[in-house]
Amino acid sequence: MSDGQIPSTMRALVKASPTAGAELRDVPVPVPGDGELLIRLEAASLCGTDLHIYRWDDWAESRLGGGLPRIFGHEMAGRVVAHGPNLRSRGQIPLGTLVAAETHLVDQSCYQCRTGREHVCANLRILGVDMDGAFAQYIALPAHNAWPSEGLSPEIAAIQEPMGNAVHAAFVEELAGQTVVVTGCGPIGLMSVAIAKLAGAARVFATDINLERLEIARALGADVVIDGHQDVVARLRELTGGVGVDVVLEMSGAEIAIRQGFEAVTNGGRVSLLGLPARPITLDLASDVIFKGLRVYGITGRRMFETWYRTQALLAQGLDLRSILTHRIALRDYDQAFELLAGGHAGKVVLLPQEA
Repeated sequence: MSDGQIPSTMRALVKASPTAGAELRDVPVPVPGDGELLIRLEAASLCGTDLHIYRWDDWAESRLGGGLPRIFGHEMAGRVVAHGPNLRSRGQIPLGTLVAAETHLVDQSCYQCRTGREHVCANLRILGVDMDGAFAQYIALPAHNAWPSEGLSPEIAAIQEPMGNAVHAAFVEELAGQTVVVTGCGPIGLMSVAIAKLAGAARVFATDINLERLEIARALGADVVIDGHQDVVARLRELTGGVGVDVVLEMSGAEIAIRQGFEAVTNGGRVSLLGLPARPITLDLASDVIFKGLRVYGITGRRMFETWYRTQALLAQGLDLRSILTHRIALRDYDQAFELLAGGHAGKVVLLPQEA
């Protein structure tokens, strides 16, 4: 079943060869298969994974080397325009509904999926990496992964996916009444600042070496922003009366920021690690973790679908992330979008797929 006339071809941003860059191509509009929806895309935001693929670095080579050509991109929102066959109850999302995408494609049958941990499925596939993604005018998406998002703008609906990372990292334990430091003010770090404030954190501190992003963090409610070129640990100790912070939300992946977080957290505190280091790092587990009695959480993706309900609730309660959305760019101008992302002078960059 479809909603009006659907074209046979579309414009899509394709990673066609194992070199830097991408190509805007005319490709067939996908036909939704069993249990899938066809979605006309209205917004697709960029993230670090997309930059890895665009640049074609070692990670991209190891992850996609045998899977080209590939339409990449995964943070998306659009309207359902057709139903594939054999949709189950969750798949009965009415035509015309605005949806976002849970980008983890899971088998629903492995040990992790059957014990409530779908987000770490043993056979996990990722939208825009292991199957064609969202830098296109249409996408066929498993109905299980579609998240109805009526009432939101397409741009905000699209960034629910990375916002879910921040929600998962923040709410793995209680935040209310706690002192919190967010290390790394990229888009997910900035979301974490706003989430911690709305969740009732006693004080929220934000660190980064990018002063533009620190100003956004301040606008989102950070009580104190700290230039990462300073002695961050000493400053955090000063701000907490020598005690240290209760919660570290590590969003940068930078080795120095990770070390600062472990040094600044109070005895008996907790650290949520979401940022990905570029190479292995070492920690003094005895001094930094064991003798401090820390709880350390590795954060990947979002809990399916618990985190989505929390994300939806926060937006309904007034969480305002519009200041993070700094650029809206036509799909045809994708080079400009990636230049902004790489330069670090943007918040969240959103591609508009229908402007191709």
